[in-house]
Amino acid sequence: MTPLQFEALYQGEWQELETLLQGFFRMRRSAAAPAARQGERLATLYRRVCEQLALARARSYPAYMLDRLEQLTGAAHQAIYQRREFGLAAVKRLVSLDFPATVRAHAAYVLLAAALLLVPMLIVGLLVYCRPDLILSVVDARTAASFEEMYSPTAESIGRLRTANTDWMMFGYYIMHNISISFQCFAGGLLAGVGSVFFLVYNGAIIGAVGGYLTEHGLGTTFYPFVATHSAFELTAIVIADAAGLRLGHALLLPGRRTRLDSLVSAARRCAVLLYGSTAMLFIAAGIEAFWSSARWLPPGVKYGVAAACWLAVLGYLTFQGRARAA
Repeated sequence: MTPLQFEALYQGEWQELETLLQGFFRMRRSAAAPAARQGERLATLYRRVCEQLALARARSYPAYMLDRLEQLTGAAHQAIYQRREFGLAAVKRLVSLDFPATVRAHAAYVLLAAALLLVPMLIVGLLVYCRPDLILSVVDARTAASFEEMYSPTAESIGRLRTANTDWMMFGYYIMHNISISFQCFAGGLLAGVGSVFFLVYNGAIIGAVGGYLTEHGLGTTFYPFVATHSAFELTAIVIADAAGLRLGHALLLPGRRTRLDSLVSAARRCAVLLYGSTAMLFIAAGIEAFWSSARWLPPGVKYGVAAACWLAVLGYLTFQGRARAA
């Protein structure tokens, strides 16, 4: 599809969104409340234009078109998220519509982030499996020995640190640890995206090295049932946070006709929803990891079954949730 065909196909929706935004901001200045139907239509068009913007970027359409779509999505985001909507209604909208739609609108960044995590994970995992001594290139000998102890078949609780006496302590540790990685991946985008790339590649290499090392030592029967379930939420959340960081880096490197500061602020506003959603997923992952994954009384087959259901649920949610209302 040529840029002119693309513009002709969606021109009506862009003009409708512009008209709705003009009316919305006029009503806000006059302290009038917009009709519920107008708000729903505004949100629907916002999600559609976000997806169209992602498509236009992927196809390298002309700058004038990208600028118009960025201005439209920025204004719509401001209109939607500055509304006085609090409590359960705001959470419901975030979970059911805004988060999955924003992930899809940033699909190119999400796929790139997934590759930056998975490729080093697989390569380093295979290398360490073939040459176990390479684990010392990633972690020191004491840390490697601690991994063996944590995933030993005789361990009282799988994956628990020696300094943690209860699953609740591990729950707090997992939250702090996972959110710190997520924040590093996001904030690394301020270094023109280089930091986001580094932290994700580094963590992918660490995960792969540990997996390869434990597999070679015959501890895969405890390690893989442990990581299978919570990784659906944890790894996906980290990838999404890193995608937001890559978006910030892109805004700094290629600001278009805007100043770099304006481009960065606009990108950060759009990425805020990604951070909200990924943080919630990390809390879910921490709960599963502390109270489900570490349980020795659960058979591996049950854990694998639940893990498959969780992966399907996460991928299905991000792919399909909210599409019917956005159509």
